[in-house]
Amino acid sequence: MYQNGGMLQETVDEIAARLGASATLEDRSFQLLAYAAQSGDIDQIRQESILRRRATEEVRSYFEGYGIATARGPVRIPADAELGVFARVCVPLRHHEVTYGYLWLLDDGTLGDEVLASVAGPVARAAATLAQEARSRRDLGRNLRELFSHDAEERSWALSQLGDVTGPLAAIAVRGSLERVGALWTLPRGVLADPGLLAQGEPLVALLAPAGQAMELAGRMQRMYGTASGVGGARAEPDQVWRSWREAVQALRVADRVPGFAPVAAWPRLGVYRTLARLSQPALRELAAEVVGLVGDPELARTVEGYLDRAGHVQETAAALGVHRQTLYYRLSKAERLTGRHLADGQDRLLIHLGLKAVHLL
Repeated sequence: MYQNGGMLQETVDEIAARLGASATLEDRSFQLLAYAAQSGDIDQIRQESILRRRATEEVRSYFEGYGIATARGPVRIPADAELGVFARVCVPLRHHEVTYGYLWLLDDGTLGDEVLASVAGPVARAAATLAQEARSRRDLGRNLRELFSHDAEERSWALSQLGDVTGPLAAIAVRGSLERVGALWTLPRGVLADPGLLAQGEPLVALLAPAGQAMELAGRMQRMYGTASGVGGARAEPDQVWRSWREAVQALRVADRVPGFAPVAAWPRLGVYRTLARLSQPALRELAAEVVGLVGDPELARTVEGYLDRAGHVQETAAALGVHRQTLYYRLSKAERLTGRHLADGQDRLLIHLGLKAVHLL
């Protein structure tokens, strides 16, 4: 998965030997890349990261709470007996103001600032190595803009540059942050990434992955970025993945706006939102106008939407909302008065249902 693993291992061995401390090197997503054990005990967190080759989300959140992602120098993390955490120093591996990984050192009280300064050279070398790999990963996806283009000639040219890419494939859209794209090098081999693709005026990370890996990869990227992800439908032929990209962008839009599909939305599972997401903003506003009387009363809107989601099943809806059936009937009657529509009429029912769904996308 990593081209320069041997070089990183040598660097970590050098650092551990100089400091006489156990050292671990992880990428931005807390995946273990190299470690060197010195004498002394290791805590459960470090032991599990070595065995699993990746820290858990809980561990990651705990350490990121100390601000390591944006720190410009070593961060000292105190021991926590309750959690079984030994005192340690985290040295962010930064290159040109981007954090690409972390060097972890178990601290027995001897790792003062002067001592840490003695390994500044190897630390800078490790950061540069990670940055070089990041650039290599991004270069893999330099043709995704053309591959995802509406223009057939641009797609044809991009395919000729990609070489042997076989399906089925699925596109992934992740709302990106340019200062965090350094983590993209941790993607599996064969996954193409473009961290600067623009869609609808916003910076997105574009990925093209084997369809079988797409959902897992989208979830992984979403956790790294703290945003939403969308996954397009699978395409057997590479020359059709531009359609999957359009779907991925729309799925991301739904994941952003509709809690039931957050934080990772897959296009094939979006139901009616596959149609609504394709509509323009004016068309969505026109639909939403049909239920404007309900929008001002969130509880009433939820009631009607829940009722329609359950195909008008009164008992099931009342149970889900935790209300008496008479209360439900009262709310539905109020909704009819406010909208001027009749829920017993199929056309009116459909219009109200679509209007409530459209509100989410607005």
